[in-house]
Amino acid sequence: MRLASLPGRGRDGRLVVVSRDLRRCTPAAAVADTLQQALERWDRASVVLERLAEQLESDEAPEATSFAIERCLAPLPRAYQFLDGSAYLSHENLVRSVRGSDQLPAGFYDTPLMYQGVSDHFLAPTASIQLDDPAQGVDFESELAVIVDDVPQGIDRDGALEHIKLVVLLNDVSLRNVMVDELARGFGFVLSKPHSSLSPLAVSPNSLGNAWQNGKLHGRLVSRLNGTVIGQPDPAQDMRFDFADLIAYAARTRPLAAGTLVGGGIVENADPAAGFSSLERKRKAEIRLTGAATTPFLAAGDHLEIEFFDADGQSPFGRIDQRV
Repeated sequence: MRLASLPGRGRDGRLVVVSRDLRRCTPAAAVADTLQQALERWDRASVVLERLAEQLESDEAPEATSFAIERCLAPLPRAYQFLDGSAYLSHENLVRSVRGSDQLPAGFYDTPLMYQGVSDHFLAPTASIQLDDPAQGVDFESELAVIVDDVPQGIDRDGALEHIKLVVLLNDVSLRNVMVDELARGFGFVLSKPHSSLSPLAVSPNSLGNAWQNGKLHGRLVSRLNGTVIGQPDPAQDMRFDFADLIAYAARTRPLAAGTLVGGGIVENADPAAGFSSLERKRKAEIRLTGAATTPFLAAGDHLEIEFFDADGQSPFGRIDQRV
């Protein structure tokens, strides 16, 4: 099933179920007003939501109306928690090669990196990216993320997989030049991580078919800037830590509340032909090859598109489509 949030009476929007062709939707108020409410009672809510999805496909859904991505909020306009991991090690290898080091420390292969991101608001998929000062180095990060129900503390990897209820696309907006100073102070991201955006749709793993396998999503994550493809890596390839690994790591010392969003980090393949899912990655590659970065960060008027395609060329999440 495909779920979206449309404007409602409150900040969390109004939950709707969306048809596979993304042309129609029906309200889910019979079981939950918002996606957060549905996640907190998922065992019961998911049965009703699946039934509404089936009724949409057979033209039997009550109160069905036309659906337009332009009206969408983020599926979770705000979340109790956002944890973003770093599941792709090719970037860490690239950064170290730029610094003159060839090997990652052993721990990088055993334990994922993860930080606590801002979650009080997620931008709509068509909302503008705010540019306050070009010197801040505004960048995009094309990622995948999963949304879980209540995850108990200490869960193992296999158990964690069962708690993945929905999958989304994520643009983790970053201020690269602000980040340099924050990292140097050694206490994590705050000012360098403004609000991120989510895809129009949150999709259940079983609706992704063969694209979803064992905590990984197979296909192409395409990033376009001003109409030019910057990257199109396969998210399943070179993913050192899958989403079950990331959830189990995050829940090692605490439970995760229903509605927690867990990101996999910037999607990147080791093969340079797959391109890049952020401008920072592209700049690091330029430095390694030529000694200098020539690609600028985002500027006013830039047009960014992030979209996932499965093996059949379908786009199950809709497109993140933003201007700066």
